[in-house]
Amino acid sequence: MTIFRALLVLPPLMSLAVAQTSPTCCPKSPTTGKEAVLWHKLETEVREIDARLDAVMGVAIEDLSNGGTLFLNPDEIFPQASSIKIAVLAELYHQHQEGKLKLDDLYTVNTADLVADSNIMGGLTPGVTRITNRGLATMMIAVSDNSATNVLIDRIGMENVNALLESLGLHHVRLQRKMMDLRAAVEGRENVATPREMMTLLDALYRNKVLNPGLTDDFFKMLSTPKDSWIPRYLPEDVRIANKPGSLEGVRTDSGVIFAKRPYILCVMTTYLRNERDGEEAIAQLSRAAYRTFDRLGRASVYGRVISSANSSK
Repeated sequence: MTIFRALLVLPPLMSLAVAQTSPTCCPKSPTTGKEAVLWHKLETEVREIDARLDAVMGVAIEDLSNGGTLFLNPDEIFPQASSIKIAVLAELYHQHQEGKLKLDDLYTVNTADLVADSNIMGGLTPGVTRITNRGLATMMIAVSDNSATNVLIDRIGMENVNALLESLGLHHVRLQRKMMDLRAAVEGRENVATPREMMTLLDALYRNKVLNPGLTDDFFKMLSTPKDSWIPRYLPEDVRIANKPGSLEGVRTDSGVIFAKRPYILCVMTTYLRNERDGEEAIAQLSRAAYRTFDRLGRASVYGRVISSANSSK
């Protein structure tokens, strides 16, 4: 049984709001008909969650075991808010690998670097407190501290972040302004990505195409730092999730790698949100639906049989 759908190709459109496409999936490599059924059911759930949300949603899901994908509006450009910090972190680790700077290089806190909404960085002592690049990165990922992020952007260079992205063939993931730069945002210099390209960035990192294996492990350890986000909301507490959410007025995003028994990438982007809490809940519901699919695939045989210590050998 084959359940594949062709991606609807549309001409360029002026507004995201009318660029809707139906979800498309499935695994690229040979799979059983039963697995295709599960993919189809996930596709249906994505469609239903999207239909209930009064906004524009983009989704990219990749099965890291066989390259199977599921997309919704994968090539539309969405504001990223703090999810763009994944790219900043990637370039920081890349420069450490290249010897341009080190994760343990020290920085002395400066009053001029502080921006609003930085409760951790703002509580440090300017001119006295010293912190490593790793410490700044931890604040950027764990509590999304914007002052720490801006310091890192200055230290690694915005142009270098974008050069790394371009080298990976990512033409629509762009860091175009520092955090809390409202003037730049008004001028149209927004930090953006498409669901497909953010998925591709995470895939390249996961497969050691950006960093060596040791740094890749450390990168994902950093990105797995517990944080307030929506992908984990309905997932078991013991599942490792390397993600970074983002929020702006009318925008909610969350992208990451979920290290389930069958690991996968999930990138969800929403914009034109009528109700931002609805966007957060939609991301959480979609994450739960994806996890239920990949958890079953990871625990079961090709026939769907799950064998554990709690089962008998009937």
